Amino acid sequence: MRTAAAEAIRSQVRDAVARGARQLIDETLFSRGAPGTPYLAPQVLVDVDHSMPIMREETFGPAVGIMKVVSDEEALRLMNDSAFGLTAAIFSADAARAEALGDALETGTVFLNRCDYLDPSLAWTGVKNSGRGCTLSRVGFEQLTRPKSYHFRLTT
Repeated sequence: MRTAAAEAIRSQVRDAVARGARQLIDETLFSRGAPGTPYLAPQVLVDVDHSMPIMREETFGPAVGIMKVVSDEEALRLMNDSAFGLTAAIFSADAARAEALGDALETGTVFLNRCDYLDPSLAWTGVKNSGRGCTLSRVGFEQLTRPKSYHFRLTT
């Protein structure tokens, strides 16, 4: 990870904490995670709200905000209220309900009970301001090819 990327995530965490979020992990337990280094200690934030960048921006690092919602409808509204749409993770024992939620999410990829797996047979793509193009799977490889068509008419 680049130091600038790590600092951007640290900034998201600092902003959330300054606005009332609580950190569940003591970063001092991770000696290498000092500011100015690319290493990041993991962080879980609670008492966050939807106005915080940690909840609205893509955070490509080991930091996550956990926010309570009162219904699936509220969760969908908040998750779709974003300029980004690369992936979403749903944690549920009800696969049918998760699939219904996934259908309503404005993301290119939906995980159920995980968020850490790439399947080479499934396309990896995003929507909105995320994931331009497509990678993995046959769909992703098609972008790397250039078909050629031959239209021959034989004369006798």
